[in-house]
Amino acid sequence: MRRCTVQIVADVVNRLAPRRLAEEWDNPGLLVGDWSATVKRIFVCLDALDENISRAIELDAQLIVAHHPLIFHAIKNVRFDLPHGRKLERLIKNDVAVFAAHTNLDSAAGGVNDVLAQRIGLVDVKMFGDEEFSLGRLGMLETPMTAVEFARHVKSVLNADSVRLVDAGDFLISKVGVCGGAGADIIQKAKFFGAQAFVTGDVKYHEAQAAVENKIHVVDAGHFATEFPIVHVLAEYLKDELKDFDVEIFEDTASKDFFATI
Repeated sequence: MRRCTVQIVADVVNRLAPRRLAEEWDNPGLLVGDWSATVKRIFVCLDALDENISRAIELDAQLIVAHHPLIFHAIKNVRFDLPHGRKLERLIKNDVAVFAAHTNLDSAAGGVNDVLAQRIGLVDVKMFGDEEFSLGRLGMLETPMTAVEFARHVKSVLNADSVRLVDAGDFLISKVGVCGGAGADIIQKAKFFGAQAFVTGDVKYHEAQAAVENKIHVVDAGHFATEFPIVHVLAEYLKDELKDFDVEIFEDTASKDFFATI
């Protein structure tokens, strides 16, 4: 079996989700670690949370591949008495590297939004308009649904604790737009391209108001539920692409949404 390194894993992830697809404000890539370090075990997760760092250390993993970047903005200190600094301290002391694929994985073919569309059961899935790559996707339901039926369907297939429905009126849904995570800023774009409903997370009050005024249903299934399905898909992708290397892939199956319905 061939020796695996951080660089080799990064190259594999970048083939799926090229860095050029990332939004300008984003910070994907290697955030902690050494490109040349040997990797024998990889832990795939949505976020480099304390519990996921602990799991990686327990597994003796040398690399965490996450969706959300551990470092978004320039940092002015690394204080071990604060949560973020403690994470960095633990990672460095235990020789655990962190690599992130964020909005580049959102836009990539086979990435977050294709997986979300597939999970919802959309067919004839396409990018927005004539774009080569787009953060969102558009697809068709095989059977039209009411807004309530569709919201219940999304809740079930995403295994969400709850969803919030913005009901924009008495009309059926055939064409659906999706954007995993926080995609409310492209609801109107989905409407322009003919969507009758949109699935995303983190929808604000005035964004919901605008959706009603523009006659497009919105299902807010939460940031976590709309993105977590990518973890398994990414882990399986790495297993296939790295099958000739001396490396094991583990995935997070324990994380839960921060929000619960009371």
